[in-house]
Amino acid sequence: MSSMDAVRCITRREVDQNKKYAHSARIREEKIMLTLKSDLHGNHLLGALPAHEWQALTPHLELVQLRTGQLLCDSGQRIHHVYFPTTAIISLLHSMEDGSSAEIAAIGREGMTGVPILTGGDTMPTRVQVQCPGFAYRMSAAALREQFNRSDFLRRLMLLYMQALLTQVAQTAACNRHHSLSKQLCRWLLIEIDRTPSNEFQVTQQMIADMLGVRREGVTEAAGKLHDAGLIHHSRGCIKVLDRAGLEARACECYGIVKREFDRMLPRVHQAEEVC
Repeated sequence: MSSMDAVRCITRREVDQNKKYAHSARIREEKIMLTLKSDLHGNHLLGALPAHEWQALTPHLELVQLRTGQLLCDSGQRIHHVYFPTTAIISLLHSMEDGSSAEIAAIGREGMTGVPILTGGDTMPTRVQVQCPGFAYRMSAAALREQFNRSDFLRRLMLLYMQALLTQVAQTAACNRHHSLSKQLCRWLLIEIDRTPSNEFQVTQQMIADMLGVRREGVTEAAGKLHDAGLIHHSRGCIKVLDRAGLEARACECYGIVKREFDRMLPRVHQAEEVC
């Protein structure tokens, strides 16, 4: 076999292998789609609704796939849709005049975007952008507002969620001002894995730096120390948490405060469900 034939053979094998990988990825995505379509419990807020409540919402819900960096709603823009993530993570970003930005909250399977429509507002004060790719249920803002005004249970559920979300926003601001980058990174990683069904997610160090409003070199150094300690494994565009307890030990108190507030507020939903 000539060298040219050998190159062609290798190229064909690579093409065939890539096709197999792409086919396998499509099959996995289709299986995820089927699972999520048959189970609204992929999102905790939807899963907390009694049967008659989510049956009323189901005709208005559309399962969509979100890609990294996708802008769902810009600052000052009218809210047309809300999103209930199942496997995706969505960031609320506050932008400055010089173009820099910082994340004030991360929203995953525990919550939803677009809460201003439930408090009488029609626009977002922050950018709503996909941080980690995945799936979410999309619903028109008008449909959710109508159901919110009609259902006492849904209204109580959303108000509890809003209080927990405000705690995350406030604690993030305090953390970014008073705690070291290493502690901020641990807090950020823990919040991320709480909002996705996996301990592994796609994110670059530059994205983390943008979320925290710091330089990438600082994130590289802090992540390297966590990697060396065996707490995480990071490769290009991906981070896997190996030791959650170790991360919690190194994180500041901000993570615990946010988690306790979500755990404290949202379990009351199940108690209310029993009354209904």
